[in-house]
Amino acid sequence: MEKFEKDFLDLCIGKIKLWEKMGIDTYGSRYDNVVHIEKIVNSIPKKDIDTKQIIDNINVRIAGRITAIRNMGKSIFFDVIDISGKIQIYTNNVTIVNSLSKDDSGNIVKQLNIGDIIGIDGKLFFTKMGELTIRAEFIKILSKSVRTLPEKWNKLIDVETRYRKRYLDFISNPESMDIIKKRFKIIKEIRLFLDKLNFIEVETPILQYTVGGAIAKPFETFYNALSSGMKLRISPELFLKKLLVAGFTNIYEIGKNFRNEGISKKHSPEFTTLEIYQAYGDCRTMMDIVEQLIYNIAMKINGTPNVMSYNEKIIDLTPPWIRISYNDLIKSKVGEDWFNISDCDKKARVRKLFDFDINDKFSCEFDITNEVYSKLIEHELINPTFVTKLPFQLVPLAKRCSDDKNLVDVFELEINGSEIAPAYSELNDPFEQMQRFINQHITEDVDEIDKDFIEALEYGMPPAGGMGIGIDRLVMLITGINSIRDVIPFPQMKSKV
Repeated sequence: MEKFEKDFLDLCIGKIKLWEKMGIDTYGSRYDNVVHIEKIVNSIPKKDIDTKQIIDNINVRIAGRITAIRNMGKSIFFDVIDISGKIQIYTNNVTIVNSLSKDDSGNIVKQLNIGDIIGIDGKLFFTKMGELTIRAEFIKILSKSVRTLPEKWNKLIDVETRYRKRYLDFISNPESMDIIKKRFKIIKEIRLFLDKLNFIEVETPILQYTVGGAIAKPFETFYNALSSGMKLRISPELFLKKLLVAGFTNIYEIGKNFRNEGISKKHSPEFTTLEIYQAYGDCRTMMDIVEQLIYNIAMKINGTPNVMSYNEKIIDLTPPWIRISYNDLIKSKVGEDWFNISDCDKKARVRKLFDFDINDKFSCEFDITNEVYSKLIEHELINPTFVTKLPFQLVPLAKRCSDDKNLVDVFELEINGSEIAPAYSELNDPFEQMQRFINQHITEDVDEIDKDFIEALEYGMPPAGGMGIGIDRLVMLITGINSIRDVIPFPQMKSKV
């Protein structure tokens, strides 16, 4: 294979040198007024499609990559793709390449390879086989490919190559390209939706001295200009709340977070989130927003509120969604008396009912209960479900419930067995927040606490609702994809070195 690649490379380099002597710029230049293939196809009147005949000669100009070549002697057919689709190109000795004579152009056309990027001017027609085709009158070489594309344009299936060389995956697998196009459309729809609600998009630092807003291991680096250690943020939450203190009301940020932890089908160390905060709101405000936001995205991207679950069942995203408390879910799974029995009895009950052994490290009631939720309940929440009123130990940045101080006024939105969005009624009491931070750090190492955030709260932060949405998981939901690596343009991979 390596010898074939080297021979092909040598052949292409020889062509480039020859073409350059003929005055052809093999790496092209500006090519204006290009129309996407999809737009051309959609512009053909239905009567022409039905009769397979275009009455008027329609001039078109496209640019794209050659993906197939069929040499019929005097006639050559190319398949050319752009970001929107594929179309067939017909060429013969009449076709002009760049500024060459017809005779020289004919030779150059025959020397084009799969992978070359060309611009085409021509007229539309239907072949005898009924395929919409461009009769090329002019071809401009825009970029010469000197490597062979994978598997002769049969779909690239090698997983390692697909993720390590994503550009080849997108070229040869239209489905992979379509997922990423939908990802960018989803982000666009998020912005349009929130802009209509008068939210302002803001930016907060990615490099931070002290990370906060979540419990996770950060990536660490060193800032030479400041002679200081820094961390990549694990969440933008604390800075966004400082903006609430400053007087901003409806704000959101779409950006990257980083957590130096494991990789799985649902987790990536580098991931994208949407964080939303609304002053004078609470977690129910966030419920209303996220219901309408995700429903709106499904309708705009898929044209239906229905998406496919991991077990190929239909999930209806039409609001209103289920709302149920964390404790009620636990009781429904392991018994109404769960919160009244000893920790030993809890472990014994789980072993008996589910043949599931809770690890000895889960020694307190809170840890045991949360393990039951994580292992036995969460994956069963397929239809959109707001799990409300969680134990306060789980969410150190949320307000306590007025009717039960052991719970916090929050929700976790679960869809298709995954958490899509947590949201809180934000804690704005600086004294309780400081104590929660201290309790969160077992060693009570106050040097790890963001004291600047506490000081900001002391100036007064309005009551607010806040929410984070994992963009990657949202894209997985809307597109029906089961692996987070498929919805990220360039997923993290272990270095080959």
